[in-house]
Amino acid sequence: MTGTLVLAGTPIGDVADAPPRLARELEEADVVAAEDTRRLRRLTQALDVRPRGRVVSYFEGNEAARTAELADALESGSRVLLVTDAGMPSVSDPGYRLVAEAVRRGVGVTAVPGPSAVLTALALSGLPVDRFCFEGFLPRKAGERRSRLREAEGERRTLVYFESPRRLAESLRTMAEVFGGERRAAVCRELTKTYEEVRRGPLEKLAEWAAEGVRGEITVVVSGAAESDGEEPDAAELARRVAVREEAGEHRKEAIAAVAQRSGVPKREVFDAVVAAKRG
Repeated sequence: MTGTLVLAGTPIGDVADAPPRLARELEEADVVAAEDTRRLRRLTQALDVRPRGRVVSYFEGNEAARTAELADALESGSRVLLVTDAGMPSVSDPGYRLVAEAVRRGVGVTAVPGPSAVLTALALSGLPVDRFCFEGFLPRKAGERRSRLREAEGERRTLVYFESPRRLAESLRTMAEVFGGERRAAVCRELTKTYEEVRRGPLEKLAEWAAEGVRGEITVVVSGAAESDGEEPDAAELARRVAVREEAGEHRKEAIAAVAQRSGVPKREVFDAVVAAKRG
């Protein structure tokens, strides 16, 4: 008999949001794998539970090495509970490798559904949520960040990003440059916590607000690209799109070709727009 891997959602702020099943799973699991054992200890104290099983760390630094150990425990019949610092395991947190290995070995995997910053931010954003993409954290380097955003430039689904408060202003500025300053967005800060705040507005205005300094856990929700109204972008807009790609490190020739294809206009027209902008 093989064991079972249990992925458990933990509160993203208010401990009262903990799923009722979480306390029971914490008490009964043979092994509790936690992203941060100190934060797990605070959670168990708040829930007034004491894990009877072995508690081990499972975080980015040791995830690859510890996956095999936990998978062996599962194969031997153990019930392994996986928790992260906040939210659901595997969602921009450790867990994917262990789930994949458990599935490969034929071990059962289940979940204790719980809080999610992604879904909470979407619900509070006021933006369309019938279709959305979760993009996780943007790259730290400016060029890589711009390239990642450029990939989503024409995405019509609502976009969700996690971001560090230290990089928020810069990321919002780059979003405004790539997506357009008028693109609607929402910055969700400290969700379910004492100082919860949701700022809604155009990316350009949100970037100005964030420049003053922001603290806390951040989730950014950005509306998808509008459907084409059949009108071709003017020369200034074509030149702007090429400039954004060039700033991200793309050669002008490739940038012009990409903008022409995405905009549905001849490459010569885009080239002329770029030349006119340079002269201007």
